[in-house]
Amino acid sequence: MHALDVLGDPARRRVLELLADGERPAGAIAQVIGEELGLSQPAVSQHLRVLRETGFVVVRIDGTRRLYSLSAAPLQAVDLWLDQFRALWVSRLDALATEVARGRRQRRLESAAQEPPGEGPAQAPDDEG
Repeated sequence: MHALDVLGDPARRRVLELLADGERPAGAIAQVIGEELGLSQPAVSQHLRVLRETGFVVVRIDGTRRLYSLSAAPLQAVDLWLDQFRALWVSRLDALATEVARGRRQRRLESAAQEPPGEGPAQAPDDEG
């Protein structure tokens, strides 16, 4: 199964989001996913199995609990695949930042031109006395 197929499911994406904060027991994951997405515990277990089999998560047994955590390798592979498209939005974000800075500068210049002479930014009173 391709990594993007795994990530295509909202329940599996939500599991990964939960695990981004650190290791969690299977029961806690099932409870959150069940409440948020209305899935049964067996359905959540199936999603955890898919994530485990595709390497997105690892499981650690602690007594009777199964503790899940993220595995970085598949996410790095997705990031590497997305890298070929990153230039499409990075250049647009750079252009947006330039326009925002240009607009701020223009507003400052217009504001300064509209102030009456001698009424610049507030100054500390003179110490005469």
